[in-house]
Amino acid sequence: MKYQVLTSLLLASSLIAGVTAASAEECAKAPVTVGFLPKLDTDPYFQVAQTGAEEAAGEIGGKAVKQAPSQATAEAQIDFINNLVSQKVGVIAISANDANAVAPALRRAEKQGVRVVSYDSDVATAARTLFLNQAAGDSLAEMMLESMGQLIGYDGEFAILSSTPTATNQNAWIDFMKKKMASDKKYAKMKLVQVAYGQESEQVNQQQALGLAQAFPNLKGIIIPAGIGLPAAARAMDQAGLLGKIKLTGLAPAILIKKYIQNGSVQDIWWNVKDLGYLTYYAAQAVAQCKVTGKEGETFKAGRLGSYKVGHSGEVLLGPAKIVTPANIEEFKF
Repeated sequence: MKYQVLTSLLLASSLIAGVTAASAEECAKAPVTVGFLPKLDTDPYFQVAQTGAEEAAGEIGGKAVKQAPSQATAEAQIDFINNLVSQKVGVIAISANDANAVAPALRRAEKQGVRVVSYDSDVATAARTLFLNQAAGDSLAEMMLESMGQLIGYDGEFAILSSTPTATNQNAWIDFMKKKMASDKKYAKMKLVQVAYGQESEQVNQQQALGLAQAFPNLKGIIIPAGIGLPAAARAMDQAGLLGKIKLTGLAPAILIKKYIQNGSVQDIWWNVKDLGYLTYYAAQAVAQCKVTGKEGETFKAGRLGSYKVGHSGEVLLGPAKIVTPANIEEFKF
């Protein structure tokens, strides 16, 4: 009798597990709701990306909803992951504050039938299907280093003002820049004196930029690979009369620093942010409908952007970025 009961329990357990697995593998028959979860609610970068997602939703159906924390932490994002699961979204599209810290919550979401893609800043590969990357990470890092070199004549001290110590993409860019400087004689006379962090806050970025200028009297430039940080630092340095003496470059909406680019004290590396949201939405719907599984070589169509191919580890590249200078600033509307 005991064995019969045990067998029955094991069978029931197996059936429940099978139902759970099946629900997670179901393919959507129509466009679903995609829950966008950026790093920070107030970052204009993600607000513009969302307009692209909404444009795509208007073309193919479904909904693009955005929910995000007021603090750029993994803990805050985990709460929002759980909220989106409870709202029964079909796909979560996340830009991670910490690639590994949010992974367990995302894997739990997948077990409940919610698929996951990342955009802008990746998560652990096992916790998502695709990563929609704005540009090849190494190319962005090399362009920022090259831009800094151009601004300071490839000679002198510079600093990096990143966002947070756990920002996946920015840490990868910084590592690449360090290796490039060590291996390329072109940068032999450039010295990285410090990596500081603006914590996704305008005020902290301003304080840190001014602090770097004070700490290093011979500082010639700062690389700021953060959309909030570069405009904030540029304003602070300008008000302190330091902009020009200390050159800035990095990643930011070109329109927010247009006057500084035009006067030659700032350069920028940028891409079409609206298109990143647009591409992410199309990719999310392709994943929801099982048209894409994350395997290298798979292709899908993304409306006006054309066809895209899935690369290594599920990465999809939006396209090449550019160094924004006075000569091409008018190409960038954001």
